Formats: sequence, C-alpha cells, structure tokens
Amino acid sequence: MKNTTPKYLVLDVDGVMTTGQFLYSKDGKEYKVFGAHDNDGIKLLQNKIDIIFITADERGFPITQKRIVHDMKQKLFLVGEGERFDYIQSNYGLNKTIYMGDGIHDVDILKKCVFGIAPRNARIEARKAADYVTPSNSGEGAVLDACIKIEKVFFLKSAQKKL
Repeated sequence: MKNTTPKYLVLDVDGVMTTGQFLYSKDGKEYKVFGAHDNDGIKLLQNKIDIIFITADERGFPITQKRIVHDMKQKLFLVGEGERFDYIQSNYGLNKTIYMGDGIHDVDILKKCVFGIAPRNARIEARKAADYVTPSNSGEGAVLDACIKIEKVFFLKSAQKKL
C-alpha cells in the first residue's frame, strides 16, 4: 500500500457484489444473488472516492445493470477479464485505485493497485494477492467490510491529519 489517498474504488461485480452463482433456468441466466448490506458501504464512501463497477458477464449484464445502475445509481462498465488490468491502468491508474476482486484474473491488479481487497471466499490466488481479505463472503457483506476498512485506512487517517 502506497502512502497516498486513492481517487478510485473499482469493484468486480460477480463474486464480489454477488455470491458468484449464476442461476439458470431452461431459458438461460435468470438471476444473481446480491447482498443487502453492501450498498451501505458504498454510501459510506461515495462522497469520498469515485466508485466504479466492472463486470465481464455479458449475458448477465441486464441483471447487473438493474442492481448497480438503476437501484444503486452507480457507474458500471462491461470489461472482459483479460482486459481489466489495461482498462484500469489506462482509465484510472493503478497508482490511484483501490481494487476489489475475487478471481485468478484479478491477481495482477490486486498486487499492483494502491490497496487490493478480496472477499473471504475468493479464489486462493486472489486472497494471497490482496492487502486485505474481508471477514464476510461475497454477496454477504464483503463490500461493506471493504468500505469500512477503506474508510479507516485512507479517510479517517487523512481527516485526523487535518486536526
């Protein structure tokens, strides 16, 4: 972790905001399970850092868009797993970004961003690469845990320096 106040919080959606499960019917992907507590964490930080959500799930994008964009009023972008590192570096800068991810494709981002976060039930590779692993699972308050930690590490510290 660099001694800097980050400008961006980028969150992977599936496996971070959701349980990571895709529920299929005979008609295809129908549902995703989002947790009830995570939006409280987003509200805690939304006036302190620019929050961006990304997903690689093209088929489930309308479901994700309903929750993230319509219900939570947040920014959402469709970014493939193999494109994430370059996307974040080019658009936000890894040296200005906190990242939360759960999978093997997130490892390099977690290692090189300002502060990497993984949910408790993330892939082992992501947990090992992260600076912080949440006490809660994805879709069960992991994002709220992450936001509380970010508040303590980056924003309460800077508020105390001003006193």
